[in-house]
Amino acid sequence: MVTGLFMRVALRAAMLAAAALPPFAMWCADDTSTGVFRRDVRTLSVRNPDNFMAPPLVRLGTSDRIFINFDIIGEQHEYLRYRLVHCNADWQPSRLVDSEFLDGFNEGEIEDYAYSSNTFVHYVNYNLELPNRDMQPLVSGNYLVQVYPEGEPDDVMLQARFSVTENSMGVEGGVTSRTDRGFNTEYQQLSFAVDASGMDVLNPYQDFVVTIMQNNRPETMRVLTHPMRVEGKVAVFEHDPALVYNAGDEYRRFETVRADYAGMHTDSVKFGGSNWHAYLSPDSPRAGRDYVFDSTQHGRFMIDEYNSSDPDLGADYVTVHFTLDAPEVIGGDVYVDGDFALHRFSDSNRMRYDYGTRLYTAEIPLKQGSYNYQYVVVPKGGGVPDASPIEGNKYETRNEYLVQVFLRTPGARADRLVGTALFSL
Repeated sequence: MVTGLFMRVALRAAMLAAAALPPFAMWCADDTSTGVFRRDVRTLSVRNPDNFMAPPLVRLGTSDRIFINFDIIGEQHEYLRYRLVHCNADWQPSRLVDSEFLDGFNEGEIEDYAYSSNTFVHYVNYNLELPNRDMQPLVSGNYLVQVYPEGEPDDVMLQARFSVTENSMGVEGGVTSRTDRGFNTEYQQLSFAVDASGMDVLNPYQDFVVTIMQNNRPETMRVLTHPMRVEGKVAVFEHDPALVYNAGDEYRRFETVRADYAGMHTDSVKFGGSNWHAYLSPDSPRAGRDYVFDSTQHGRFMIDEYNSSDPDLGADYVTVHFTLDAPEVIGGDVYVDGDFALHRFSDSNRMRYDYGTRLYTAEIPLKQGSYNYQYVVVPKGGGVPDASPIEGNKYETRNEYLVQVFLRTPGARADRLVGTALFSL
């Protein structure tokens, strides 16, 4: 009996070590960004099951749905519950009560779970589909789903953003490298028009709130509250400094679809300790270099394992070793960023500078699959994350821009999401 207990404890410790679980941020009620707040929760994704490249968005009153998927390292299933928070355009909670934005009780159980199969690192995979038979959003807007252990509603372990749109207004426009800051230089600029025909908009100059985000990165979100001009029922947004973005560069890519084989951008693989390790080819700064076209997924990742019929359960956790051959960045820290990191910056994805080798390195446990990533600099003491110092800015870069149009009428207690569009160069 005692021997069995020690074996279980040792096995649990080995799995945690293999997953190399990093320090984690504590949940704060003021934080409404997608994030994980428990160190054994991994690989959180919010995805459209029918379209890998679609944003986390459903149309009100349709059969659209999204999947929120994640793992908990270990062998024991946990009883988890979830709730929804209705938010305004700025992702702060609206003044609606639960019964005004939701059909059903605002608490549900996550019943869809399964255990990993034939993996060195054991985990339990959970999947939540929204909307579902228990929870149907009644109004449009931004939504935050929060997951917590049963009986502990104040102990949020993860949260994820998604949006519900009415699509009652058309949004037409595009992106160009001919910008107010230069022609084919380092910037890209948006212009678009919102058609309010068929809707009762009292004051188009004051009733719209428009948000724009580049490549699903929260730090790039811009907010516009006034169009440049109104032509009848059409509000035109153009020639506004907030519509000009750094162009950046294409995301870097690698694959670990097969753990025992060196895949895309991987120098070597080996089994060490209790799991596989993948050593990526060394990277170098691209700022100042010419643009090289690559068809990337704008920061997304896809879980995959070459021999598994269900990669969510058959993909293992591989320790991925990143190397960046670059001079030390004075006054800032370098991070590996992408959707896999939830665009958060912590010790889990921060790179260390080795003064002996003059290299930046990081080791991140990632589930097998195909990944996009880039190197981002965050000023010490806080500031806006910026990929430009390492990745540079090339006007040819294929970026995605998600435009969301909210209606904020006088006296309303919540913003309505009435139109969306996804633009790319």
